[in-house]
Amino acid sequence: MKNFFRSQSADEPVWRLQNGNPSLSEVNRTIPIPKGVGFWRKMFAFAGPGYLVAVGYMDPGNWATDLAGGSAFGYTLLSVILISNLMAILLQSLSAKLGIVTGRDLAQACRDHYSKPVSFILWVLCELAIAACDLAEVIGSAIALNLLFGIPLVWGVCITSLDVLLVLFLQNKGFRYIEALVVTLVLTVGACFFAEIIFSNPAIGPVLAGFVPSFEIIKNPEMLFIAIGILGATVMPHNLYLHSSIVQTRKYELDTEGKKEAVKFATIDSTVALMFALFINAAILIVSAATFFASGQHEVAEIQQAYQLLTPTLGVGIASTLFAVALLASGQNSTLTGTLAGQIVMEGFLNLRLPPWLRRLITRLIAIVPAVIVTILYGESGTAKLLILSQVILSLQLPFAIVPLIIFTNDKRKMGQFANKTWIKVLAWIVAAIIITLNVKLLADFFGITSLIFN
Repeated sequence: MKNFFRSQSADEPVWRLQNGNPSLSEVNRTIPIPKGVGFWRKMFAFAGPGYLVAVGYMDPGNWATDLAGGSAFGYTLLSVILISNLMAILLQSLSAKLGIVTGRDLAQACRDHYSKPVSFILWVLCELAIAACDLAEVIGSAIALNLLFGIPLVWGVCITSLDVLLVLFLQNKGFRYIEALVVTLVLTVGACFFAEIIFSNPAIGPVLAGFVPSFEIIKNPEMLFIAIGILGATVMPHNLYLHSSIVQTRKYELDTEGKKEAVKFATIDSTVALMFALFINAAILIVSAATFFASGQHEVAEIQQAYQLLTPTLGVGIASTLFAVALLASGQNSTLTGTLAGQIVMEGFLNLRLPPWLRRLITRLIAIVPAVIVTILYGESGTAKLLILSQVILSLQLPFAIVPLIIFTNDKRKMGQFANKTWIKVLAWIVAAIIITLNVKLLADFFGITSLIFN
């Protein structure tokens, strides 16, 4: 791994491209930061990017893995959600710091630092991850439209491409409008699942016990497969690229004190937002465990199944409707941030600037084509399995985003006094080691698990 992630030459400048285009240039440094105001006013000015990042941690891919984990194994995998969320908080804080301190997003930093072949490979891997993530969002939105309005899945998949127009409209009005919409949809999802928890009335003791890690997760290949899927759905590789870019929408002072303040408030913003994402992810699994696992329905791995069974199992007429409303809000929210991430990655790695509408349309088509094919060939069952598999693909790509991020933020030549402290370095590499080890274990079991799932 160390030899793979190496710069082109030790004699070259630390950052080769000193005058490149700013990340997301159309919105870069467009949101002013007030001076001489209190903590909360300053916090409000910096708040926003964390919630765009948190959206990716509660997208429809999470729903598929959380539902499968809760119905099959009860509350056991809550510990995976908690650990994954803590990992996400650390990694997203490093991503925000990289963007604020260096003025470049993670994709630009990789293009600056690594040779062209390595940068190209990293770009391809990242595009695959974004396509997998986008696939989950497209399928999730299509399923929600089908459940709420009876729209066929194939048409629902096609309708989701219209989010391109919404993103363009909001971005032209100002980045704050995108953030406001995202926060509104996040609160909608949270309110729906708060109600679902009340309806399902889980036992507090088993829920708390589920947050304690169990060695059984590693020993049980089926449980590990779902756990890796949860990890892939929670720690999102493209979010590391996204966060390092959108923190630069704030017009903070570029001196040392200004950057320190920006790093502090960006870290608070993302931590609070990700704790909200933790609540939603845990709520999905808790509702699944309390409703399906507790009633002996251990194979509810599909969103459509959950929707159909929630109301009759809980005896609450609105339970299924709230579930579908939350799914639609989650899917539409995720498409907003996924397309932004695609633009950042392509421009950062390739220095190729396309009109935003064209880049987003390309991203959407990459997801729509396989979703339409699977929907036509395999129907609802195929889309559910594709959702879980897409999250595993995300997890397999994670090391190729995490390792460069840690290398860059550890390097004093690149970060100066903002380089990671020793304890953060150790913790970051432990996180990377856990993720890589789990992926190696997954690859060892993958073919057997795949045949088990698809047969």
